[in-house]
Amino acid sequence: MVERTNSKDEPLQLKKAYLVGLRKDGESEEFARGLLDELAELVENIGFEVAGSICVNLREPNPHYLVGAGKFAEIRREAKKLKADCIVFDDSITPAQQRNWEHETRKCVIDRQEVILEIFARRATTKEARLQVELARLVYSLPRLKRAWTHLSRQRGGGVTQRGAGESQLETDRRRVVERISRLKKDIELVGKVRATQRKRRDRSDIPTVAIVGYTNAGKSSLMNYLSGAGVLAENKLFATLDPTTRELKLPSGSSVLITDTVGFVRRLPHNFIDAFKSTLEEAAFADLLIHVVDASNSDAHLHVKTTMEVLSQLGANEKPCITLLNKIDAVKDPFALHALKFDCPDSIEASIKNKEGMDELIARLEDFVSDKAKTMKFLVPHSNYKLITLLEDFGAVRKKAYCHEGVAVCACVPVRFVSAVKSGARILDDFEFGEIIEKELIFTS
Repeated sequence: MVERTNSKDEPLQLKKAYLVGLRKDGESEEFARGLLDELAELVENIGFEVAGSICVNLREPNPHYLVGAGKFAEIRREAKKLKADCIVFDDSITPAQQRNWEHETRKCVIDRQEVILEIFARRATTKEARLQVELARLVYSLPRLKRAWTHLSRQRGGGVTQRGAGESQLETDRRRVVERISRLKKDIELVGKVRATQRKRRDRSDIPTVAIVGYTNAGKSSLMNYLSGAGVLAENKLFATLDPTTRELKLPSGSSVLITDTVGFVRRLPHNFIDAFKSTLEEAAFADLLIHVVDASNSDAHLHVKTTMEVLSQLGANEKPCITLLNKIDAVKDPFALHALKFDCPDSIEASIKNKEGMDELIARLEDFVSDKAKTMKFLVPHSNYKLITLLEDFGAVRKKAYCHEGVAVCACVPVRFVSAVKSGARILDDFEFGEIIEKELIFTS
């Protein structure tokens, strides 16, 4: 449960939330209502009960309350009537607006950013994720520090130049937060360097890298588990995992790819969140291929696709080769909506990871992608150059070997980088020559 402090510094347990959605100029009522429904799911993920909600038409933001004075009075009245102890806005509110609302309603008032921060904080398990969450939280809270010390402001001295306990504490706290933010950025930079080193090792191995991306709760972790058996937490909740997990996937041909799961995206994800999680999200930017998982059963799937592409664009990854997986087709209730989604996502794969539908086609697409990164070759390696076979077993995919008195006949999927080494260190065979050696070996061994 989210905690706040009252004027006596005693913790308050917040249980019931009243939600305020905002419909801006140019936005449809359906779009605004969809965001409000998503906000309800977000607040439920941090243990709130939704007491009620309202969608406000916002032509021009009010600097004092964000919404107009009339709507402010209506929201305050409804929140009190429904006994909500927290008011949650679906858009960002300024620190001043937040203070005004809390002062006049005597309730905790938060926005979408703070809700997402709370979820991130609860989901963070590794050191990297905790650092990223703390950074995002401090950047968000820095301009709001005054709210935390309102109970001390009454202790200010009477003189113009004399500083009270509240003001002194505020300045001290602000300085500590700024110092902590600086330290966190350095720590995350070090983590980023470690991740970059790991990425360089993967690049040197010539194994293609694949990043699974998509809107939160679309089924990315379930796909990761299906493909690689990674054991990643996969639950029907938003932001179930924050930490990228990389595993090797052996394809039926013998080739390998490295699969990485990434944090889910969400509409109106604040820019400071993207900055804080950049070392995690950039796994998508450096991948050779993206698998974009879409929850086809969600009525806002087309908006989820748009959001994902916007975030990928911010990361510079929107032009990468991409396989779109329309997941959860077993739960689709509107076939016309699915048809429209397929029109928006041409060449996509209809799938149900839960029922293993579409997985064979996905594997086949991965095989095609790998084959473009490597070349299938047949060649004869002399006995004096066995190290070439070892090299290909480590970095390529040796599909078949046959021994003869001249050496070892090999059929392998050779990374482009090693094609010249094979040509200089072995004799290239055609299908007939390779078949003859295989046949002779079978005769000899039988």
